[in-house]
Amino acid sequence: MAEQGSGGNVIAALCSFFIPGLGQLVQGRLMAAILFFVVCGVGYFLWVLIIPGIIAALVHLWAIIDAATFSTRRRF
Repeated sequence: MAEQGSGGNVIAALCSFFIPGLGQLVQGRLMAAILFFVVCGVGYFLWVLIIPGIIAALVHLWAIIDAATFSTRRRF
């Protein structure tokens, strides 16, 4: 998963589409994967309260975009 837009990032984004955080796990970023999975899981579990469901949906979208645009190059 070297560059943004690489085939590995596309696979990671597809993985995150189905399970939030799975794309980050595929990329080897364990803490980000756990964070996305837990936040989305709790939010989707509490969907009946409306606001947590909306926040979970936004975080899920963020997980997909994060997996698709991840680059191993340092940004200074």
